Amino acid sequence: MDITVQPGRYVVAISGGVDSVALLHLLHTQYRSLDNKYQFIVAHYDHGIRGDSAQDRKFVQELSAIYGVPFVYDEGRLGRQASEATARDARYKFLRSAQKGSDAHAIITAHHQDDVIETALLNLLRGTGRKGVTSLRSVDGILRPLLHVPKQAILAYAKTQNLAWREDSTNANKAYKRNRMRYDIVAKLTPAQRKDLVNHIAHLHDLNHQIDKELINLLHIQPHANHLDRRFFLILPHDISKELLAQWLRHHDIRNFDSKQLEHIVVAAKTFAPGQVIDINKDHILKVNKGNLALEPRDR
Repeated sequence: MDITVQPGRYVVAISGGVDSVALLHLLHTQYRSLDNKYQFIVAHYDHGIRGDSAQDRKFVQELSAIYGVPFVYDEGRLGRQASEATARDARYKFLRSAQKGSDAHAIITAHHQDDVIETALLNLLRGTGRKGVTSLRSVDGILRPLLHVPKQAILAYAKTQNLAWREDSTNANKAYKRNRMRYDIVAKLTPAQRKDLVNHIAHLHDLNHQIDKELINLLHIQPHANHLDRRFFLILPHDISKELLAQWLRHHDIRNFDSKQLEHIVVAAKTFAPGQVIDINKDHILKVNKGNLALEPRDR
C-alpha cells in the first residue's frame, strides 16, 4: 500500500486509531530516507469526551518518539454530550493552529474510502446537494492520501506490519449518526455496490468541477463582485438560480448554509420588494434593490 506526498513539511493528524497509526507508519516507511526533503510533525487533539482519552495522547506521544518526529497536542473539554460537528471543528482549529505555528505546507489526515462513502450518504440525507456528496477530498492545506484505500485494506496492513493502536470506544456508539451509517449501511454493501457507489461519487466530482466552471463564467459577467444583476437572476430557472447563488456565496467564503436556507434566500431574492433585506448569516445581509442583489456586511 503506497501513498504519494510531495516534498515539504506537514502536520500529520494522529488520533491513535488504526487508520492514523497506519498512515504514520506509511509516511515513515516511504520517506524516512528523504528526511532532508520531508518533515512530519505529529499532532494529537484530546477532545475531552472520553474518560480514557489521556491514554490516547500518551500512546501517540510515545509513538512519535519511536519514529523520531516532533509531537504537539492540545486538550479540549468538550464533554460527553459534544456533537460530531463540535468535535470536528475543535480538532481542525487545533490542526490549523499547529500548521500555522510550524509553517507547514499542509495537514495530512487518515481519511479513507469508507469515510468518503459515509460522508456522501450522510450529506445526501442532510440535503446538502451535489457539493456535499463530494465534500471529502484533498483540498488546499489538507491532504487525504488514503481516500482510495478501503478500511479493510488499512486494517490488513496494520496487522501485517504488527502495528499497535488504540480503539476509540465511541466508534461503536450508534448514538452518533456516522456510526449508524457505518455499521448499518456501509458495512452491508456488497463489493459491487461499493464499487458502483465510489464510481458515482467520482463521476459527480468531475461533473461538479464542470458545473462550477460554468457558474464562475456566469459570475464573471456580473457588474460587481458583491452584486448580482437582479433582472438576469429573475429569468434563470429556479434550480440554476440556487446553484448560482450558492456559488456566489461560497466565492465570498460563506458556506454555512443548507438547502432549506438556500431555497429561502432564492425565493426572497426573486419576490421581495426593493429595499427589503434578507438575512444570510451573522456577518452578512442581502439587500434587494431594483436592479441588483447586493451582499453587504451586517451593521454592528
